[in-house]
Amino acid sequence: MEKEKKTTKTSKATPKEATKKKVATPEKPVKEAKKTAPQKASAKKTAKRESEVFGVIQTGGKQYLVRPGETLKIEKIVPPGKGDTLVFEEVLLVFDGKDVKIGTPYVEGAKVTAKIEGDERDKKISVIRYKSKTRQFKKKGHRQIHTKITIVGIE
Repeated sequence: MEKEKKTTKTSKATPKEATKKKVATPEKPVKEAKKTAPQKASAKKTAKRESEVFGVIQTGGKQYLVRPGETLKIEKIVPPGKGDTLVFEEVLLVFDGKDVKIGTPYVEGAKVTAKIEGDERDKKISVIRYKSKTRQFKKKGHRQIHTKITIVGIE
């Protein structure tokens, strides 16, 4: 009599079987993801937007979006009196929380007041002029001076 060989299969998962999605069985149901409705903007956020006041001013050939209490750097203003009050009359746009006033080019009667905090120097910029094959090389440095201001109010 010949001995019969019993073959047993081991249940090792192949890489393809390991990546298959789990199927719900009666004993273990698959959990569903919670569905949430998109949330609307809360009343606090909309109230904050309505009460927000901002304006756009022009100084030093640039335009700046300003809000009360905001600190920003602008081109140097002469004379730089630290602690002095500065009034910008070149106001391009004013939003007072309800209405938007757009100037053509400036809004009449609008003013932005600011307090001068002092002067600051920007990072150094290297300017290099170089001509090949003639041994000409010039290197200069430059630090731009800015005036730091804090916006006090918008009228």
